Amino acid sequence: MWSFSAWRRRRILARHPLDPVLWADVCRQLPILDGLSAEELRLLGERAVLFLQDKHLSALPGVELDDSRRLLLAAQAQLPLLHLPELNWYQGFHELVLYPDDFVSPQKHRDPAGVIHEFDDERSGETSLQGPVILAWPGVESGGGWDAYNLVIHELAHKLDMLDGTANGLPPLHGDMRLSDWAGAMQAAYDELNHQLDRNPHAHTGIDPYAAENPAEFFAVTSEYFFTAPDLLHQAYPKVYMQLKLFYRQDPLVRLQQLQREHPDYQEDRKG
Repeated sequence: MWSFSAWRRRRILARHPLDPVLWADVCRQLPILDGLSAEELRLLGERAVLFLQDKHLSALPGVELDDSRRLLLAAQAQLPLLHLPELNWYQGFHELVLYPDDFVSPQKHRDPAGVIHEFDDERSGETSLQGPVILAWPGVESGGGWDAYNLVIHELAHKLDMLDGTANGLPPLHGDMRLSDWAGAMQAAYDELNHQLDRNPHAHTGIDPYAAENPAEFFAVTSEYFFTAPDLLHQAYPKVYMQLKLFYRQDPLVRLQQLQREHPDYQEDRKG
């Protein structure tokens, strides 16, 4: 059956073919892609090209964008979607705004007594329901390793979370997933993390304590860990790892473990 969307994708890729030399260089800058098959890397590269044709990158003064840097960002953005159905998962926004460094974001907070507090918060990324994705470029460049940090994945996880109209830690689940399993795993881990921090605000937690801020941040942080430190996430919250595995339809832990078995020095290499 003829598909307009498939025809459109083929047309875009014919007009904007992926440069194999450029793509190989970008892949070398992103260790979190290590272990993907040749077919997966080909598909990821094509999806990165389509992403760049669909989204507008607005670079503020101080951010120099060339083809390599654009592709570097797009590859990180598309990694979570690599094995998801061909749907418009990143709908609802058309622009990514790139700052040269962390930026100040005005915030409002209502305390339990109903008093509203206004303050400026320094951030490296920000996502709103209807607005663009805002990223500090140093965070984009430093997010390619197996080190529990990826600004692009974190902020775009918020966009997945917001597909139902609110940021609550619950993206649209696949038909073969059960809401009760997702909610049970996520809520238990979120509560356990908060209990740790309630007992000791300086506790050494299994994942970044920022995940305890709210369910939306818990989903974004654990998505980061899923792709950049799957061993740490699985060790801390194996049921959360399993739900993310079902949602993203990938298993980065198996890929990482295979790399470590086949490359004895990989444990050292992955830090960089």
